[in-house]
Amino acid sequence: MQGVYLRIFVPQTTKLHGKPLYEWILEEAHRVGIGGGSAFRAIAGYGRHGWLHGEHFFELADELPVAVEFVTEALAAQKLLARLVEEKVSVFYLIHPVEYATTY
Repeated sequence: MQGVYLRIFVPQTTKLHGKPLYEWILEEAHRVGIGGGSAFRAIAGYGRHGWLHGEHFFELADELPVAVEFVTEALAAQKLLARLVEEKVSVFYLIHPVEYATTY
């Protein structure tokens, strides 16, 4: 099948409607018809500001990014991104065309 790989990066501590943003994104993805998704927390990294975040820096440990990933149809990915725009949530994301299947 042809589709897209969507990866959205969010700060671990960011919340939307009282819940972690990555959790809200997973719930919205399900609501718009995306069949599955996963969230992965980084152990270290830096963003556009160049500040190094890592588990060993206590004052920055809560600012580690979470990557929320999906493989889905392009239309479903666009619906999810549109929901983020509607909620006025600013995130960095990647979207790539992919071919996907299962082995059975």
